[in-house]
Amino acid sequence: MADSSQVHAGGCLCGTVRYTVHGAPEYSAHCHCRSCQKAAGAGFVTWSGFAPKNFSVTEGEITICATSQGVQRGFCGRCGSSLTYSGEGWDTIGITSATLDDPAIAKPTGNVYLAHQLPWVVLDDDLKTYERFPQDDQERFPD
Repeated sequence: MADSSQVHAGGCLCGTVRYTVHGAPEYSAHCHCRSCQKAAGAGFVTWSGFAPKNFSVTEGEITICATSQGVQRGFCGRCGSSLTYSGEGWDTIGITSATLDDPAIAKPTGNVYLAHQLPWVVLDDDLKTYERFPQDDQERFPD
């Protein structure tokens, strides 16, 4: 993962929304849940978690959509790029890793919600796998 003293920038496809995150992601993983599939129009979404205090919008405004009980997804209201995920009880804000200017700083260490994995998605055997989401912080995507 990235050096914890670094600042990383990112943003949406059209450039209307820009953000920064400070430090290294607390986790990075591919989510295969049906909700992420529909939100992104893809087989899975790669998320990186950061402390909310380390995330700030620097240009534009993120549009929030409550997609299920206690869950808020953020996206660009102009181009529709999926940008953020937060939920009740979560101590991190999820950033879609591919929207980072340098997505390489957020190398995934696991796959979650494999109960929803599409049959045509091939997994990297070197990554940890979880049928749902690991609830125990000690187990959450160790390096």
